[in-house]
Amino acid sequence: MEIDFDAADRVSDYVTVPAGTYLCRVAEVRPGTTRAGDERWSLRLVVAEGPHVGKQAAWDSLVFSTRGRARARLVLSALGLPAKGRVTLEPTGIEGRHAFVQVRPAEYASPSGDLVRRNEVPYDGYRAAGLEPPAPEDAEPTAEAPQPKARSRRERSSPPDLDEVPF
Repeated sequence: MEIDFDAADRVSDYVTVPAGTYLCRVAEVRPGTTRAGDERWSLRLVVAEGPHVGKQAAWDSLVFSTRGRARARLVLSALGLPAKGRVTLEPTGIEGRHAFVQVRPAEYASPSGDLVRRNEVPYDGYRAAGLEPPAPEDAEPTAEAPQPKARSRRERSSPPDLDEVPF
């Protein structure tokens, strides 16, 4: 047997934040298709607050197939979008939306044999954050996608001031 202990491992490390749950913003949506021909949207998730703000948390995908429908429903619901009945969605309607997203490191071997490290989102790794991007002033909410009022960070994390309680 022969082994070269001086050879450098070919590793591409794309992990930019440690494992955990972060408030993330959908910074970009890239539409595409799977090898099976189903529509797929790749979501670039960026940390929206805390010590890692602005860093990419992970890339994740929504697959709009019969098999992927349950996860798409879970993700869209966490992003504050309609997830029941017949809806019309555009990739731009997801950009700027927020959710709490769990990320964890994963490794795989690329076709060239390199080791690739990146963060992944588990199947049920999304939770609603209660934040929505502000609607343009001239836009009207649609029946399919109502726009709930955005809550500030203070409203989400602080108890009410006792002097403001009406009873």
